[in-house]
Amino acid sequence: MFTGIVAAVGSITSVTPLEGGSFAGVRLDIDAGPLPLGDVALGDSIALNGACMTVVAKTDTSFSVDVSRESLSKTVGLEVPGEVNLEKALTLAERLGGHLVSGHVDGLGTVHSFEPVGESRELVIDAPHELAKFLAYKGSVVVNGVSLTVNRVEDLDGEGGKLCRFSINLIPHTIEVTTLKHLRAGSKVNLEIDLIARYVERMLSARAS
Repeated sequence: MFTGIVAAVGSITSVTPLEGGSFAGVRLDIDAGPLPLGDVALGDSIALNGACMTVVAKTDTSFSVDVSRESLSKTVGLEVPGEVNLEKALTLAERLGGHLVSGHVDGLGTVHSFEPVGESRELVIDAPHELAKFLAYKGSVVVNGVSLTVNRVEDLDGEGGKLCRFSINLIPHTIEVTTLKHLRAGSKVNLEIDLIARYVERMLSARAS
């Protein structure tokens, strides 16, 4: 489990295909940047851009994870070298500053716009229609591993079919300490819907059947 509060921005320094041909995944070597790794052991979980990964090797300043082809097909930002948001798994001794996050990406969104609004910036994202029922005004959503609050949500008919468009206000601090600063219109992002909303939907659908 995670909180969606990014602890550090690290960098994927190399992407190495694993043995097994085109169906195999890749090994990522990650420079942890300012993220301390002294309490991280092999087998521990670290979220990369919101995707939970298992540490398979580490040094004092870097670590490696193996990413399956399935995970690569369901996420963005893990297939090439570049900056990534990092968060170590939650412990019971830590503050829950964001919300409960599983580190399992539910779908890919597309940035519709990312524009200044006063001292902040408004991030508008188009989400797949199947995620619409989990997105609500003042509800929580995870974008590339960052816990954020939905300020507006609407269901639309887009060129490719129905979609859910929602907006988020990003304060300067969030922009400064995460990779969200690099987003542009058309950028793909990893989305994880609220864990509680997921269970509520399941309970209601089971009751209806």
